Amino acid sequence: NPLNAIENLTATTLRNLIGELELDATLTSRDTINTKMRVILDEATDPWGIKINRVELKNIIPPAEIQDAMEKQMKAERERRESILRAEGQKTSAILVAEGEKEAAILRAEAKKETAIREAEGEAEAILSIQKANAEAIRLIKEAAPDKSVLMIKGMEAFEKVANGQATKIIIPSELQNIVTLSELFHESKK
Repeated sequence: NPLNAIENLTATTLRNLIGELELDATLTSRDTINTKMRVILDEATDPWGIKINRVELKNIIPPAEIQDAMEKQMKAERERRESILRAEGQKTSAILVAEGEKEAAILRAEAKKETAIREAEGEAEAILSIQKANAEAIRLIKEAAPDKSVLMIKGMEAFEKVANGQATKIIIPSELQNIVTLSELFHESKK
């Protein structure tokens, strides 16, 4: 009975082919299974004078326990992928935040550096201006050729600034020790 023999051979071949594959591959590889079954069945039925042209596996329905296990596996796989994607997202986020903080720190440091340079340049210009003004004042005084009484008055003015009440000790230069002479010179210069 060739039809009965083909049915038995088909069932055995199908079990062998499906046994070689993983369950996921079994459900997604119907074309591969059909091709392999046609070749195997055609070779086996050749001696009987039967030619197998086409084999079509219509549907694979696993038992309920296997379907439950497959659903649990698929759920676990989806959760695993979700966990991986979430972790990769957190990693990317942490990297971006760190890079942003790094760039901000670099910019703050560069701004601080630029500020320090500008302040130093400003202070240098101010010192240079003051020194130029002092040099100009000395030059003008030298050109004016002040006499001894003008110099004594300037010394007295400087002495007033020193003795403004802030100092605890005052050292009087020998030229200024004779205050009476200074006072007379000062009054004469005002006349």
